[in-house]
Amino acid sequence: MDKQFAQDNLSEDEHIKDKSDFLRGSIKESLKDRLTGALDPDDVKLIKYHGSYQQYDRDLESERKQQKLEPLYQFMVRVRAAGGITTPEQWLALDGLSDEHGNGTLKLTTRQSFQFHGILKRGLKPTIQAVNEVLLSTLATCGDVNRNVMCNPNPYQSAIHQEVYALAGEISNYFLPKTTAYHEIWLDKEKVAGTPDFEPLYHHTYLPRKFKIALAIPPHNDIDVFANDLGLIAIEENNKLKGFNICVGGGLGSTLGNKATYPRLADVIGFAPKNKVIEVAETIIGIQRDYGNRSDRKLSRLKHTIDDRGLEWFVSELNTRLGWKLQSPKPYRFVSNGDTYGWLKGVNQKWFYTLFVEHGRVKNEEGYTLKEALREIAHIHKGDFRLTGNQNLIIGNVEEKDKEGIEAILRNHGIKDHRKLTGLRKNSMACVALGTCGLAFAESERYLPSLIDKLDVIMRKHGLEEDEINIRMTGCPNNCARSSLGEIGFVGRAIGRYNLYLGASHNGDRLNSLYKEMLSEEDILAELEPIIAAYAQEREAKETFGDFVIRKEIVETSHRPLQLLQ
Repeated sequence: MDKQFAQDNLSEDEHIKDKSDFLRGSIKESLKDRLTGALDPDDVKLIKYHGSYQQYDRDLESERKQQKLEPLYQFMVRVRAAGGITTPEQWLALDGLSDEHGNGTLKLTTRQSFQFHGILKRGLKPTIQAVNEVLLSTLATCGDVNRNVMCNPNPYQSAIHQEVYALAGEISNYFLPKTTAYHEIWLDKEKVAGTPDFEPLYHHTYLPRKFKIALAIPPHNDIDVFANDLGLIAIEENNKLKGFNICVGGGLGSTLGNKATYPRLADVIGFAPKNKVIEVAETIIGIQRDYGNRSDRKLSRLKHTIDDRGLEWFVSELNTRLGWKLQSPKPYRFVSNGDTYGWLKGVNQKWFYTLFVEHGRVKNEEGYTLKEALREIAHIHKGDFRLTGNQNLIIGNVEEKDKEGIEAILRNHGIKDHRKLTGLRKNSMACVALGTCGLAFAESERYLPSLIDKLDVIMRKHGLEEDEINIRMTGCPNNCARSSLGEIGFVGRAIGRYNLYLGASHNGDRLNSLYKEMLSEEDILAELEPIIAAYAQEREAKETFGDFVIRKEIVETSHRPLQLLQ
């Protein structure tokens, strides 16, 4: 019997997985039920593994209740693309699906995925089929498995970047679930008789909770490597990739009022040569499969397994299972966790343009028709599109002669040059929150732009409009926009009310700390203005806002990753 079944009081999700026949459940039957826009409750859990969340339009909630109607159920669909790279043909297909079945927009996520919102049940299967027809997938973008693998999306930045990007794709494919349920339900494939499903790594109840992997290439931590269950920091010597420092136990989600939950950054436990990395990752996932908490999903991430049993126990268990020991961590240095905007020339002599996409929402509105602009570019573009870990977009592999045409298209559609944006806005991130996410307590994506408008007035007043300060907002403490790593971080508590956190590092290796609770917009501006003013007057040379806040003891220093020497 596997160790995961030795626990008493298994959560409801564990029982659902156990009886699901490798993630099939009754999804096929639920999709055919026209009496409701929802799926069977058990299938709502299982459909996550197939890449979708059941949601409802929260903006219409009260109105539909008054009319005695069920909520307007709809689905979010997430597209998997390791490292976030797609062709122009794939971009056009996703763009068209967002109009045909979604709400007319695309969301670029903080994990380098695409999200559709507003898909009705009848459009769910056609959407997933169409995604697969252009050689993409939604499999395992959600659920208790390894999620989309993150890395710097420009393999042509250097030979090291190219090697790391290739490894990210290999890891992504290696840890996909092996069940054929996805192909049967969505792609109408027949199960081969006499060949039972088997999950050699996940087993039939999969992991206790989601598992996230990211690869970072110093000096840029542009995918927030320490926020992941497993982080891999590339180590370069003499322009060659030697291997990776191994980081374990990151995860930023928590639950309000539950002190047993908390954001945590991953600890650096050692170094592994590049040819051993997948073996190490598979072994770490196996430990979490066997020892992760399957009774309380709020305590089921790898960070809790490590904290409950101790980091030394975890490293010992890892080395024992491997049959060899990790080496001591190698030196590295991160300087930032944001994106570099504008044109960059790759080692392949082609150009890459990093475009600011506010909170990852690709949409059309008056004077700003980004969706139309990117569609126009996709029709003529011979390169690719790349999603960053900060919700932005890289138009990649552009010939020198095509640069001016792409810039002209963007200008014609009202897309501002990044040099006309303030440092605060360019370093902002927000989750979807209201009105689709059922977990959100407050606005985020729809509100943060207007709050930045007001904060920019204060920044300009003190000569800081170009200063790059990471500002992040989430509608709840699940932390999808990694607000715990914002030098200024907001977590929604209620409509119009936010907890304010300060003091994260600018390079993603220190969490922020709670400063004030339940602030209104008026309170936020009143609290931040004197701190911003002091920063302008009293900062030291090259001192970042987060470091200034810590040095002045405005908040206490929060957790940094531990480096465990072997």
